[in-house]
Amino acid sequence: MAQSASAGQDAARRAAIHPVADAASLQAWLARVPLTRQFPPDFADTLRGQAPAFVIEMSTSPGCVPCGDMWTKLSAFGRQYGWRVAAIGGQEAMVRSGRLGLPWVGHPVVWVRPIADSNRIVPIAIGTDHALNLARNIYLAVKMLTGVRPDVGLRAMSKYTGIVGVGAPRNPANRGG
Repeated sequence: MAQSASAGQDAARRAAIHPVADAASLQAWLARVPLTRQFPPDFADTLRGQAPAFVIEMSTSPGCVPCGDMWTKLSAFGRQYGWRVAAIGGQEAMVRSGRLGLPWVGHPVVWVRPIADSNRIVPIAIGTDHALNLARNIYLAVKMLTGVRPDVGLRAMSKYTGIVGVGAPRNPANRGG
């Protein structure tokens, strides 16, 4: 029974994660991702008003195409709404993922958290996404961290793209990895 569940989880992960190694394959996957088209009336005011209280943190690795794409989009978001964007190490990202029960799939993973509390974190992206979808997820994270019921925010944010960087090749001599 446990093997069947594990096999099902592995199949679901493979279906949801799309490793890309170059800009063309990244754009091909992004072309399949729907764009958010409707936003609540308080969207821009909330993002600008809450900017001093929150930080966006992203895991990254050298040569990661989706990381570069995400960094460009988050930097533009930060300039537009006044948000700070920072990089975190892969180890910290894995620890955070584990704390929330998320499987580690690779870089980038993006989090929003209050500046004053490093333990209250909400993942807003696994892999890269369209800028509008990222803004929606940041808005929803702010709402969740300031009082909206988490199940409401997570249900609205549940469509992570899973477009991640290609990981290091596995060593075939290492059967465990």
